[in-house]
Amino acid sequence: MTDTTAPRSAQEFWEGFYQERDQIWTGKPNPLLVREARDLPPGTALDLGCGEGGDAIWLAERGWRVTAVDISATALGRAAAHAGNAGVGDRIEWAEHDLALTFPEGTFDLVTAQFFHSPVDKSGEQTRILRRAADAVAPAGALLIGSHAGWPSFVDHSHTDVHFPTLAELLDGLELTPGQWRVETSEEVERELTGPEGQVGLRTDTVLRVRRTA
Repeated sequence: MTDTTAPRSAQEFWEGFYQERDQIWTGKPNPLLVREARDLPPGTALDLGCGEGGDAIWLAERGWRVTAVDISATALGRAAAHAGNAGVGDRIEWAEHDLALTFPEGTFDLVTAQFFHSPVDKSGEQTRILRRAADAVAPAGALLIGSHAGWPSFVDHSHTDVHFPTLAELLDGLELTPGQWRVETSEEVERELTGPEGQVGLRTDTVLRVRRTA
């Protein structure tokens, strides 16, 4: 018997995810992006998996011209509305892409992928997308990847087979040409986290920033 309730594609999964509630995220930028990008001179930025637009809006408010990409039309519609309310709608181009199939054209001074995880990721798909993201970095530009390093401490993950890549795995997967890139940040960051039922625990994230030098 076929399970007709299972999402047939990544697009269907993420549309369903965003349509469950009127707002999913807080609207605030991801803290690893803020930490790593706040002192960068503004230029052009590509925000992969932009969701409801918190990161793209933060960048636009600081003078960046942003191409913000998501697979969900619902998320992009909310993001565009938030950007308009923030007065930066003219600095952001919203683009719907299934990044496993299509990718924005051009190169960018900053390419950012924050918590670019997906429960419907096919084997090796995320690595291939991040490799394409590195290709989209302009000369002297940076690629910034923020990821989870594991489950929150209050989550029982003994029956799951989700793999969170290490920093070494992320870096190896990018297949960067030696001599043409410099690693500027490679770090694990532990933070306190409150769960949906009020549980307080810890979660470890990773942040990787590499810069094209040639």
